[in-house]
Amino acid sequence: MIVSVSRRTDIPAFYSDWFFNRLQEGFVHGINPFNRKQVSEISLRPEDVDCFVFWTKNPAPMLERLDLLTGYNFYFQFTLTPYGRDAEPGLPDTQELVEVFHRLSAAVGRDRVVWRYDPVFLSEKYTLDFHAAAFRQLAEILHEDTDLCVISFVDLYAKTARNTRPLALLPMEEPEMRQLAAMFGSIAAEYDLTVESCSEKIDLSDCGIRHGQCIDKRRLEKILGGRIDIGKDANQRQECGCVQSVDIGQYNTCRHLCAYCYANFNAGMVEACAALHNPCSTILSGELRGDEKITRRKAEHLKIVKNPAEEKEGQLSLF
Repeated sequence: MIVSVSRRTDIPAFYSDWFFNRLQEGFVHGINPFNRKQVSEISLRPEDVDCFVFWTKNPAPMLERLDLLTGYNFYFQFTLTPYGRDAEPGLPDTQELVEVFHRLSAAVGRDRVVWRYDPVFLSEKYTLDFHAAAFRQLAEILHEDTDLCVISFVDLYAKTARNTRPLALLPMEEPEMRQLAAMFGSIAAEYDLTVESCSEKIDLSDCGIRHGQCIDKRRLEKILGGRIDIGKDANQRQECGCVQSVDIGQYNTCRHLCAYCYANFNAGMVEACAALHNPCSTILSGELRGDEKITRRKAEHLKIVKNPAEEKEGQLSLF
């Protein structure tokens, strides 16, 4: 079982105490985002979790406790962008986050830290020239700490269109995407970085950028030490290449309050949900009320083929 921690919020930044409490207890309750009475009990025991995938913009609160992940496989998706507080009001300064990136990579290895430069958007402030300079600077600083950069272009859902209105975003059509992609691909090549896109319809292979998988079969195979048989996550949109996982986060709980974020409705709702957080609760925000239907989720282990000879002989190494 692959556990996503989490597309819906930044657990490493804001809820690491809760996460490690849940790790110690061995389970977490996940609430259906569309029906609070539907609750899954998800095992977090080492024998049931094949890999954790952490999504974060600031894993600093976890750095001194990475030893608590001993016995688990994991890697980090670390978003590090050059935007100001008009777009990312809750984040520390970029230089501080660069230092955190260095420390994380030194602690866990560059193959366990993916750099995300996303979402990419344009405005009178954040221009093509701005991104060219910023991406080059970050690539030069981070290329020894990671082997992959993931990009995506901002998606303006109704709530993100509303929340980004003060940024006065400019339209981004295919020509702008290709111009940005060509620039990203060219700069990344200078620093021996691979660039992949996240959940994009557009084919950018001519820019040296392939469609990516954030919960990535290839990276999982490298970490787990063998080939795995796992399908696409049917709960994600068609353009998403991620493989199957279970997410333990909750929407409207990330206090970074990034204007472009799809996981928050508005600041007021985030404040209300964060106020209900109890690090000892089995759910991220609030408490179970007693009227929920709790279903224990079966831990379906990946079949890991350690080498081709084992596969031919029908001998599978199971974790």
